[in-house]
Formats: sequence, C-alpha cells, structure tokens
Amino acid sequence: MARRTNRQGIALWMNFIVLLLFIIGLWIIGLLRFVGEIPDSIHDVSSRTDAIVVLTGGSGRLDAGLLLLSNNGAERMFVSGVYQGLDVRNLLMAARRDPTGLESRIGIGNAINTRENARETAIWVRLNNIESIRLVTAAYHMPRSKLEFEHALPNVKIIPNAVFPAHVKQTEWWAWPGTTALLVGEFNKYLMAWVRQRTEHLFNATPLDAE
Repeated sequence: MARRTNRQGIALWMNFIVLLLFIIGLWIIGLLRFVGEIPDSIHDVSSRTDAIVVLTGGSGRLDAGLLLLSNNGAERMFVSGVYQGLDVRNLLMAARRDPTGLESRIGIGNAINTRENARETAIWVRLNNIESIRLVTAAYHMPRSKLEFEHALPNVKIIPNAVFPAHVKQTEWWAWPGTTALLVGEFNKYLMAWVRQRTEHLFNATPLDAE
C-alpha cells in the first residue's frame, strides 16, 4: 500500500514537472516571437496622418514627434503621459523648442501607463475627428502600445514610428542583462494586456468602459 502511494506521489510530481517545463517552453517561444516583432526600422516614413501621438517615458520620443510635426507629418500632435501641472508651453520650452506656431497644434494628457495612454488618446481622437495617427514610442514598447491602441481605436489607422534608445541593445539583447531584463518585463506586460483584452471581449466590455 505504501509503495503504491509512493508511486502515485512520484507520478504526480513527474506530471507537474512535465507541465511546468511545457509552460516554460511556451513562454520562451512567446518571448522569442515577441522580440521578433519589435521593429528595427521605421517602415513608413512618408505617409501623412491626421495626428502624431507621442508616448512619453523615454529619451528621444518627444523630439521625434516634434520633428515630425515641424516637417508637417501631421496637422496636430497629442503627447500622452505628461507630468501633472506641465502645460504645452512649458513642455516645448523643456524640449528647447519655440512655442510659436507649435503650441496651438499640440494637446497633452497625463496618463501613467500604456493602457491609460491608449484610453486618453482615444478620447482626444474622437473629440477631434482623427482617422489616422502616427504612433511614436520606443521600439521595445511598440508591440504592447500597438496592442493597446488597436484595442482602444479599432477604426483608426495606426502607423508605428519607433524610436531606438541607445541603451537598448536590441540586436544582441541576450548578451546584455539590462536589455534582457527590459524585454522580459515588457513581454510579461504584453501577456497581461493580451489576457485582459481577451477577458474583456468575453464579457463584452468596451475598451473605454472597462476598468
């Protein structure tokens, strides 16, 4: 009897280990696919859109958006994730840009995460009858940003415009612990966003109604 119980216990542990290895294997495959989806260049550099949307939180994003706006890549720009209390004029001055001619073309929001970036941008887009946007954020952040924005703005054309921070060693990410940790964390956030969206879909929750 004791031997039978021991065999059953060993079998349960073996099944658990096999299941765990299977889950880990799926996660690794998912991570590799996710990294493969991170853009390594800007595929569409010339198409004009109704608006440029910049997600703050990393170097080079605001400068890239302002350059696009100055070159008439769009008529308007929305900057999501600006610090509370910072207005457009101060934002432009901090970026060392002359507010003249730009201030009236820029809107700002105070989102604190990517999901809120998409939600507040969706409100601004609908208020301004925007049908297409150029989305500016870091390359490693683009897959999750696209996931959230396509969910919040299913009828709006979104053109990715990645920025490539120098500290992110994208091409040899596995050899750089800092970049590896960054991409692993970003992939886990992507997974959580994907699961949340599938759950919302099951319960017929709209992106702007779901909490």
